Amino acid sequence: MSEINTLANKLAPHYSRFNVANRLLFTGHSHQAWPDVARDGQTEYFDVCAREVDNKWEAAAEKTEILRNYLRDFYDDPDGLYCREESTHILFVSWMSSLDLKNKPKIITTDREFHSLFRQLKRFEEEGLEFVQVPVQPDNTFAERIIGEMDEQTSAVMLSRVYFETCLINTHLTEIAAAARKKGIPVLIDDYHGTNVVPLSVREAGLEDCFILIGGYKYLQWGEANCFLRFPKDCDYRPAITGWFAAFSSLDKPRNDDPVEYDNGNQRFASATYDPSSQFRAAKVVEFFQEQGLTPDVLREQYKAQVGLLRERFLSKNFDHSIIKLTHEEPLEKNGGFLSLTSPHARDIRARLLDNGVFTDARGEILRFGPAPYITTSQIEQAIDQLENVIKEL
Repeated sequence: MSEINTLANKLAPHYSRFNVANRLLFTGHSHQAWPDVARDGQTEYFDVCAREVDNKWEAAAEKTEILRNYLRDFYDDPDGLYCREESTHILFVSWMSSLDLKNKPKIITTDREFHSLFRQLKRFEEEGLEFVQVPVQPDNTFAERIIGEMDEQTSAVMLSRVYFETCLINTHLTEIAAAARKKGIPVLIDDYHGTNVVPLSVREAGLEDCFILIGGYKYLQWGEANCFLRFPKDCDYRPAITGWFAAFSSLDKPRNDDPVEYDNGNQRFASATYDPSSQFRAAKVVEFFQEQGLTPDVLREQYKAQVGLLRERFLSKNFDHSIIKLTHEEPLEKNGGFLSLTSPHARDIRARLLDNGVFTDARGEILRFGPAPYITTSQIEQAIDQLENVIKEL
């Protein structure tokens, strides 16, 4: 496990403001620390605003393009378009408003999607949409069951690449996308837990015509307000929920009764005026990752090793399975960037761990330990030892 420490010890000094070397921060799957240079991006934005005033938007657009290029590289996707927004929710609603929901009211998804997607689709169901949740287990028949639900009433298939509770990787996207393509059904992939953790070549996976939701809050270390919708270059969708940032090229044209226009570039699903400070911060993080050689493969190996050690140390404690257990025992190759544990006491354990200086999080009966590239083997061992102490007190 020396490889873990080689990279972690190299990175930790660059996160001095978050004091990562002296804290047990295991919410990497939810909020990673930002490198110190991120603060420079925040102050750079203020200085640009003070100097350029309303001309700051050109500089802001340049920062956003840096983020787009990073994502194109990560996804091996030179031709993909990437719309930036404050949240994946805004992008999701804009995209949903492009669909022919009147004539095709059926939405196919899974029983393991994140709260924001579940909540919105559940609310749409109250308004008459058909909301189909296909169980992800058993996995060997999952793709078959998803495909079996596709029919002429289906507007879209929406599913995760890495499930937010179990951290298991969905290995059926290529097969599902191919079947949906034959039926003319768009596929939306939530990749919040895949980006910067599990490498993906959009071209090799045959996902060029798919839509991908991406968030910078977690593994990218970009912080809030850096979310993207990846969509194909030939996309001609016309979202009904639309803002003026989706059509800069037509702003100076006279108003008439013609259909609403959309630019052919990255901003088709955009809303309106926003705070660009987050892009300045994130652009500094991108530069830092590149300087440190944090390639997709390097990050993947670090997460696998860290999660592997977390699992190993957890199993060595021989906990009573009625109190806490692994959520799954699949090989690490099928796991993303955090360790998922199941316990009826998950929320209580999470609170007690925090009282002891260990940052984790809980969702229902799921307790999650999420490392980050700067976490050492010693910190992993300390965190699991604290877990043992907490469980003894239950």
